Amino acid sequence: MLEGFRERKLDVTVSLQELSDIAGGLGAKSLKERLDRDLVKKMEEDRFHLVVVGEFNHGKSSFVNALLGETVLPVGVTPTTAAIHHLKYAEKPEATVVFTSGKREAIPFEDTRRFAVGGGSSPDDVDYLEVGYPAALLKERILLVDTPGVNDLSLQRADITYSYIPRADAVLFLLDAGQILKESERQFLNDKLLKASRDKIVFVITKWDILNDDEKKEALAYARAQLANLVKDPVVFPISAETALQGGRLAESGMPELLAHLTTFLAEERGRILLDNALGEGLNVANLLAKGVDARRRSLAMKSEELDRRIKMLEEDLAGAAGTIEQRRIRIREEISGIKVGAQKDLDRFVEETIRQLPNVIDSAKKEDLRKFLPAFLEDTFRQWAEAEGKEIGGKLEELAEKTIALIKEDANDATRKVASTLGQDVKKLDIQIDTFRYDAGVAAVLMVGLGTMMFVNFMVGGLLTIAAPILAIVVRDRVDAEYKKRAKEQAPDVIRAAAKQVGPKVDEMIEDFAKKLDTWVVTAGEELYREVLEVLNASRDARAKGDQDEAQAKADVEAQDARLEKAKKRVEDLRATLWAPKERLRVDAGASAMPLPGDGA
Repeated sequence: MLEGFRERKLDVTVSLQELSDIAGGLGAKSLKERLDRDLVKKMEEDRFHLVVVGEFNHGKSSFVNALLGETVLPVGVTPTTAAIHHLKYAEKPEATVVFTSGKREAIPFEDTRRFAVGGGSSPDDVDYLEVGYPAALLKERILLVDTPGVNDLSLQRADITYSYIPRADAVLFLLDAGQILKESERQFLNDKLLKASRDKIVFVITKWDILNDDEKKEALAYARAQLANLVKDPVVFPISAETALQGGRLAESGMPELLAHLTTFLAEERGRILLDNALGEGLNVANLLAKGVDARRRSLAMKSEELDRRIKMLEEDLAGAAGTIEQRRIRIREEISGIKVGAQKDLDRFVEETIRQLPNVIDSAKKEDLRKFLPAFLEDTFRQWAEAEGKEIGGKLEELAEKTIALIKEDANDATRKVASTLGQDVKKLDIQIDTFRYDAGVAAVLMVGLGTMMFVNFMVGGLLTIAAPILAIVVRDRVDAEYKKRAKEQAPDVIRAAAKQVGPKVDEMIEDFAKKLDTWVVTAGEELYREVLEVLNASRDARAKGDQDEAQAKADVEAQDARLEKAKKRVEDLRATLWAPKERLRVDAGASAMPLPGDGA
């Protein structure tokens, strides 16, 4: 189904492998390792993530089974008690329970049904259930994340809303044909989902077979009109999972059209971003390799004593660069420490202000509504603070990263000048690009692009609410009576402080995670040119000492490597250019009902 994408991905992988082979031939071991580990291997391991979200009793399990082509998951799972399911391809059915501690425990596949309804393990102890199955969809390197259905999406687990969904390549949002777009769903879309995922939501109307022909036309028109108020050009697919699972009736179910849209979207939108990032990094490596080729060529013109002297000079320069790099690292640590102190002060102020406001909030609520209202109010208050604080922290981290990149660019240009002087020739400046940082530093470093801060906010909110929500939910659990409000006033401040005590270290952890990635990049970028040139020169010296090649053959080899690198670089450039070139492509227009809907009479 994703054959075109796989072909392009193979082309990219082959091109990166060619650069890796060239690096190996030059003796640039560090660059070869980075290509193999961070680019080629990552390309092979990457999966598309599809996340299914919907309220309980919307036919979600049946829909997931229809996606897989057969009944894999149990239908009718109890709301809120089921674990998140990660469905991936496996040659034979298998299942593994993954606990929040990180422990993994294999279970018989037939036990997934018992497990899914809460049998044996507390949901608090389980992170997710990993299910392997030989389904065609999963073989396309797609990870399908099935989230537990709940009676009200506002009660959805925080880590689903703020962690799984932002990282998804596509979100399948399920609506019930019998009651399309309930108010709770509308509110959830507005408040939590559309902020981070507007461009990747596919709306699926389930149980399409319960409607007659006239009802289908009316329901589809209503769904499009209502969703258009929330999303520009909403993508809507009516699906009958039951029909899809019946032998010989797949074409009537709407499922083929949905799958066509999903695979096209993944390949053409999300897939091209993945390939573009890899190709951009490949070009950066190719530019570094060009300097290695030149160093190899220059080394062949030097006598052994002169080569030894140049290597020693570069080693001394590298040692000096280490001092500069350490200064950059110290500056990062100092600024990160200040950001963490500021975040803790903000958290303390938030806690005290919330506690001060609580008596009025509790007094204004009806006694009989307080049990349900108060935990939700506290969680929402924490969420609002986490969103505001996440934006502030994200802005500071972005500013720190930008300043660090500017300094490393200066350092790289200094290094280029020193290498040029040492090798006795004019070497072009080394251009450190932001793309390099974004790729190397991973998820946290998406702060460097437009939506990065919002991504950081989503991760932060998800992480904090996952910790805080269970604590906040324990407030005033006992019976409602005349003393209920008094007990709420007494208990709620301690609950808030207890939640904040857990939240503070999590904030520090997220900031520190960003700092570590930035620190790693600073060391890599600061030393990379020196290290590569030194490795190439040392390889040249070793080959000379062993007498492996005569001078004429060595010169011929380096020119062949140069030509090979130019060809490989041109291939990477061409692949990147054609990646975004306009071209004819499949597009299933769900909004226009490109296919005859069941019962349309078409």
